[in-house]
Amino acid sequence: MQGLVPFLIEASGISLSGVVQPGALTAATISAGTRHRWAGTWTAIGHGLVELPLVILIIHGLDDIIKLPKVKIAIGLAGGVFLLIMAIGLFFSIGRPGGGSAPGAAKHRHPLWTGVILSAGNPYFLLWWATIGLGLATRAEKLGMMAFALFAAIHWSLDLIWLTLLSWTTFKGGRLMGEKGQRIMLSICVVALVYFAGVFLIDASRDLLDMLRPAY
Repeated sequence: MQGLVPFLIEASGISLSGVVQPGALTAATISAGTRHRWAGTWTAIGHGLVELPLVILIIHGLDDIIKLPKVKIAIGLAGGVFLLIMAIGLFFSIGRPGGGSAPGAAKHRHPLWTGVILSAGNPYFLLWWATIGLGLATRAEKLGMMAFALFAAIHWSLDLIWLTLLSWTTFKGGRLMGEKGQRIMLSICVVALVYFAGVFLIDASRDLLDMLRPAY
């Protein structure tokens, strides 16, 4: 199929640049990785459960809905609140005996659901697919179903490899660092989650105020 290989190389490069960019999903994976070596794999599966249907729906017009101000605000507020709840829960788990690796910490939300919720509640992830991702997906569709399937598979595989690598590295590193090192690592994750929660909430609140402000 003419043009398929160059397109897949280009799509892989663009996808990889988005995959490795630090974000809420990265922080959550590192946090869960201190307890479960396969946390990144499960997070990627949850991410994929949102991403694949999203790509298909966006090609069929969902991008227009995602770009609506009210939808962006709702997604941003929901995502920010969820991240804040995660950060608070993680903060209190650090203070327990075991520094977040105690038996009680294992009862945290399953990484699969973290992947689902953080993907569905991330306005920047959704807007990426409504803009850059839409362009790639549309080009893939024009090249045929096989091209679209390969594009989707490669994009998700990059997420899978990166998030799995993160959790494995964190799991191994946490064991080497000991309890004190894990507490430091988890504290950094708390700060990161609070930061991203703040970004989501502040941006959504600013957009909400702009929408409610009377026009003169």
